[in-house]
Amino acid sequence: MMSLVWFLLVGLVAGSVAVWIRGGPDRGWIGNMVLGIVGALVGGFLFQLLGFTTNSLLGELISAVVGALVFLWALKVISKST
Repeated sequence: MMSLVWFLLVGLVAGSVAVWIRGGPDRGWIGNMVLGIVGALVGGFLFQLLGFTTNSLLGELISAVVGALVFLWALKVISKST
């Protein structure tokens, strides 16, 4: 149960940091949490492809922020192409 709580908290922080770095409209705490969770999945996948592993909370947070930034970038590219 605590791992789920930590996952949600890391998602919230990562989504908030990504929105702060990227700029743009605030998505609220639920939107930031969803962004951070998606970012954690994307970042974990990308880091694994590059051969990096994260074994700490800070590493997980960095991975999630990078993934959230990549996800926001991909959404921007997709929205401009349509």
